[in-house]
Amino acid sequence: MSKPPPPEAFGPEDFAAATGVSRETLARLKAYVGLLAEWNTRHNLVSEASLREVWHRHVWDSAQLVPLIPREAVTLADLGSGAGFPGLVLAVMLRGRLKVTLFESIRKKAEFLKIAAERMQVPVELRNERIEAAPRQGFDVVTARACAPLPKLVEYAQNLSGLATVCLFLKGQNLGPELTETRKSWRMNLKQHPSLTHPKGVVLEIRDLGRRQA
Repeated sequence: MSKPPPPEAFGPEDFAAATGVSRETLARLKAYVGLLAEWNTRHNLVSEASLREVWHRHVWDSAQLVPLIPREAVTLADLGSGAGFPGLVLAVMLRGRLKVTLFESIRKKAEFLKIAAERMQVPVELRNERIEAAPRQGFDVVTARACAPLPKLVEYAQNLSGLATVCLFLKGQNLGPELTETRKSWRMNLKQHPSLTHPKGVVLEIRDLGRRQA
């Protein structure tokens, strides 16, 4: 595909062309998007405006993390999963390769995630709890999107990180001040990847995360 259509015209076939997903995976994602639209009429999981651009603004935005996930990774934690972006999309696309754990403290959103995963026949572990209350555990990959400012995100991620953990955070145009504040207390190896879905968006790839000594 030479150039993707604008966000409002970007649909499932455009997503398939951009990502190369199989027909089976696309069918599962279509079922997910259909369920999201149904639930959104009652529970406002995402904004109505963004739902009109769901394949571009939410599904493709989440899926762009797939090439950044190390081949050897086997566990992934998604922080503040909300309506399932990016965690549930990644669980579908990497089904059979990664064990995905979704952290979502709001009961109604957690209920949606459970039903959506069952509808798509995608195994996930769902943690309906606050991230900061989770016991310390090391995941290979930690992801987040629209969960919290970066200083708080890295604090959450530290509790779920091992020696070789990769953090992949989808961030917007206000990254500069957040990054400056974060570096006051945290050391990290950082790469910034331009977003495929938003001209001002960035994917942060963070390794070797640790607190600075006082």
